[in-house]
Amino acid sequence: CFQSQEHKHHMVCGIQEAAENYRKLFQEILNTSREKLEAAKSILTDEQERMAMIQEEEQNFKKMIESEYSMRLRLLNEECEQNLQRQQECISDLNLRETLLNQAIKLATELEEMFQEMLQRLGRVGRENMEKLKESEARASEQVRSLLKLIVELEKKCGEGTLALLKCLDLEIRPPELREMNFCCAEATQSMNAKYSLERSKSLLLEHLEPAHITDLSLCHIRGLSSMFRVLQRHLTLDPETAHPCLALSEDLRTMRLRHGQQDGAGNPERLDFSAMVLAAESFTSGRHYWEVDVEKATRWQVGIYHGSADAKGSTARASGEKVLLTGSVMGTEWTLWVFPPLKRLFLEKKLDTVGVFLDCEHGQISFYNVTEMSLIYNFSHCAFQGALRPVFSLCIPNGDTSPDSLTILQHGPSCDATVSP
Repeated sequence: CFQSQEHKHHMVCGIQEAAENYRKLFQEILNTSREKLEAAKSILTDEQERMAMIQEEEQNFKKMIESEYSMRLRLLNEECEQNLQRQQECISDLNLRETLLNQAIKLATELEEMFQEMLQRLGRVGRENMEKLKESEARASEQVRSLLKLIVELEKKCGEGTLALLKCLDLEIRPPELREMNFCCAEATQSMNAKYSLERSKSLLLEHLEPAHITDLSLCHIRGLSSMFRVLQRHLTLDPETAHPCLALSEDLRTMRLRHGQQDGAGNPERLDFSAMVLAAESFTSGRHYWEVDVEKATRWQVGIYHGSADAKGSTARASGEKVLLTGSVMGTEWTLWVFPPLKRLFLEKKLDTVGVFLDCEHGQISFYNVTEMSLIYNFSHCAFQGALRPVFSLCIPNGDTSPDSLTILQHGPSCDATVSP
């Protein structure tokens, strides 16, 4: 080869050395293939788990939509009854009564149509997500099969002797006495690519698998807020006797913030400490209640319901089973939202400013609303409450840094507090 004018620039080496070079090449491809196989298997397993999870989530969101519809229908019927009672002096006017009844029927029909459309949209998104996951599963399965086949081939080649290895490259190496002859690597490479199809292996290894990008079902917002919420809105105040020592309360007992110099810098900086809690002075044992909280000035906060007892100042029970919570957290540019129990992450398109909380003691329902966007965030239905229920509010204690975070309970107009126990 090196005496040929055509090959004068080619690198020349012995057959034994050339075989070892290609064995190393095969081994490198084999190692990469094994790593790629493990990654493909992991994605395949994840996609199969996501398919099962998304079916369960779709059923949960369907129940949530149905629960919200039932609640709003009850409130609508009650609102219509109140309208009729207000017109009691005109009850003899059949035309007015008929107008009010027709209006109630129209509103109920529109409400049903809206929720049916929500269920259809949920089903449509669920089907689209499932199709994407199945396609992703199929791609991952195909790559697993291809990599397994490639690995078997490479393991066989790496275990072969010198002549057998070079023979697989389609080289003219026949008599044993030619083992020490000089060997042209360039010619071998061309032959190797043709016979062993190295490009096929290379293409397979370069193929990049990614999990399917699906639509989070929590983005299928339930729009609208019941007009009865204004009637049911409670004027809450914070109870100083249950406030964490690091909290400072405003004079009107509607705003809470962290005291300066009270932050504890010890502990795990990755852990969010929401122990800076305070309960509302009001408690509920029956009826329906609604209140709103301004969270715009807080980066890490919790609002919800607490059921149990606080024996002394700052000793608000921390047992997770005693609270139903909505948690918001801003870390850098990332905005996250969680509900509990069980702990579940939700997705919103932008940061919350005002949270609405609705409690129905008789039906065991707690709902959280994005007041600004007038949409449901999440609801819990068929909760088994025991004893008095109290609104709870919490801020995250920062690790060493002063935090300007604050929460404020909002008030709108007169409140009807007949069903509120002191």
